[in-house]
Amino acid sequence: MSLHRHCEVCFKAHCKVPVEISVSCVTICCRLLCGAVFHQCKESEHQFLCPNETVPCLNVNYGCPLVLPRHLLAQHLESCPASIVICSLEWNRWPAGEADTAFYKNVVQSQSSRNNLDLSMALRDQRLLFQSLKMDSLFPELVKKAKKPPPCGSQGITGTLGDPVEGNFLLRQEPKDFALASAEMVELTQEEREAIAKSKEVTGISSYTAWESIFNKELQGCKQSSNNQGLNQEGSLAPWQDGVLERLGKEVNIAEYNMYLVHHGSMLIRFGQLAACTPKERDFVYGSLEPIEVQSLHTFSVPTSYKAKRSHLRDPSTRVKTVSKAVDTSDLGITVEELPKWDEVQATLLCSLEKELKGHPICETVATDGLFVDLGTQTYDFSSAPFEAGTTLAEVTANRQLELHVQIQAESVTQRYNKSNSTFTFLCGHTLRRDEFAKHFRNAHSDVQSGLNGWFEQRCPLAYLGCNYSQKRFQPSTHKATVTYDEDLGAFAIRPEVPSNLLEGVKIISPESKHVQSLDPLSRLPFEVLQHIAGFLDSFTLFRLSQVSRLMRDVCGSLLRERGMVSLKWEKKISSHGEWTWESRRKVWQFSTLSSAVDQWSFTNMPTMAEHLKTCPFYEKQERSKPVALPSMHDDTEDGVERQCLVTMFVGHN
Repeated sequence: MSLHRHCEVCFKAHCKVPVEISVSCVTICCRLLCGAVFHQCKESEHQFLCPNETVPCLNVNYGCPLVLPRHLLAQHLESCPASIVICSLEWNRWPAGEADTAFYKNVVQSQSSRNNLDLSMALRDQRLLFQSLKMDSLFPELVKKAKKPPPCGSQGITGTLGDPVEGNFLLRQEPKDFALASAEMVELTQEEREAIAKSKEVTGISSYTAWESIFNKELQGCKQSSNNQGLNQEGSLAPWQDGVLERLGKEVNIAEYNMYLVHHGSMLIRFGQLAACTPKERDFVYGSLEPIEVQSLHTFSVPTSYKAKRSHLRDPSTRVKTVSKAVDTSDLGITVEELPKWDEVQATLLCSLEKELKGHPICETVATDGLFVDLGTQTYDFSSAPFEAGTTLAEVTANRQLELHVQIQAESVTQRYNKSNSTFTFLCGHTLRRDEFAKHFRNAHSDVQSGLNGWFEQRCPLAYLGCNYSQKRFQPSTHKATVTYDEDLGAFAIRPEVPSNLLEGVKIISPESKHVQSLDPLSRLPFEVLQHIAGFLDSFTLFRLSQVSRLMRDVCGSLLRERGMVSLKWEKKISSHGEWTWESRRKVWQFSTLSSAVDQWSFTNMPTMAEHLKTCPFYEKQERSKPVALPSMHDDTEDGVERQCLVTMFVGHN
């Protein structure tokens, strides 16, 4: 609705201009009683500003279904279920050293150590690390080779849908990734390519992208061959030929001339075609030149007439003479089967750190430039090799006894930390609502995780000898509770201590019992009472309670919009042409892993560590019964005996 000529510039609440059809209209009040007075023609515009207008949440596209008045939007955004934050705190762990083998072996095998916070976090980080390390990326030579498809014969080969195709030129392939299919396709002869071009069958139309890629490569190869032939006929305009700049100035335009100088300017300087930029005579000396076709960095070989620059030359006296010599295991006097096998975990962690430091696997030979090459000389032999494609280290060690291969102490990461070293970095990655993030960071990271190395959780001083005793020194100041760690969710939780008198008369029904049909006392309560009780629980407890039964799942589900969070579930969609995109097809509601917030901690009523040392099996006492001579106890005699001191006592007389 267009505004009237007077109403467009009038903002008076008590406008007394008479109503005219083409000039002005009557003034009205807001229908939602927000207090605004305006001309009637501005009512549609006022709906975009009215604080009492009912509008959807700003995060409606991210899953929030709430509709509320506009003046409550700012307050709602603080606890909006779609306004979620991912914790990005990182920490480092070093690989377990050989000096801590006794402690790590005892602490993992002990059942009483499973409640330790530092051990639970280390095992969780190790599990995520093993799942991320793939054997084919570190040991490509130990991966099973994929079977090559059979060559094209006289029999008809099935197409994409399994139908016989004439011409014997199609392979059976899934219509998911045609780029991958074209790479795995069998090389065809010229007769088969001509048969494809003349054939009118469209059964294999799904492989159009693959064949189009092959034809484009052949077309580019023909063009390149013709260009090379034309350049050879013209003399190739090599930069080491005399007078090449004069010829270029006459035969090409100024744009091509400048482009030639950009690409070959360095070589022109070294060959004397341009004046050198340095007062030194010449850094390069060429004798007889031989043509070399450079295909890639790995196939490049340095010309025999090349002499390095002075910046690459080193003191010849400090060089170690090397000799190329083939070696074999026959010098050891044992067979290949008798050679010791490497441990998959230790070798994989070592190669992973080497790959992060050097940028390539330790067994791979990579040329860093035209002169320097990293030789890959290390090989490994595992008892579980060869590996399947895509096998992770977690799958290799799935059926083995649990061991800890990373240090139990975690180190924080700073902005100045050098990541190019032998450490593994781990991410918190928990998803929380925006109003829950401050509580999560303060309790989980600042209070608990940062104090696990001796403050919040204290270990025996003789832990380096193998003692696995530890004690938690703090609890919430308001009630008695224990801090635990959930390995499945990777989060800390507060477990309150329930008094024994509250458990009197409660019968715990075993899940293995098949004859008991009665419900537990909690499930017998009305739904409204259970919903009221669940309203006092934290998000972590609601998450676990929803997995108890269907009834508890419905009770917790009624609190999702108030206490939960929503996120979009992204899924990959592949079209019929092989192109894929990401789409959010559904919304996922869930509870976060935030436990009850603790504002203040207090010391627990536990005995000190000195009480444990009295009974520690690793604390060996040495009782001295014979007297020990102290320094300066001997008097000077006439024989000239030297006065005993600390130096002579421990070092001895010379």
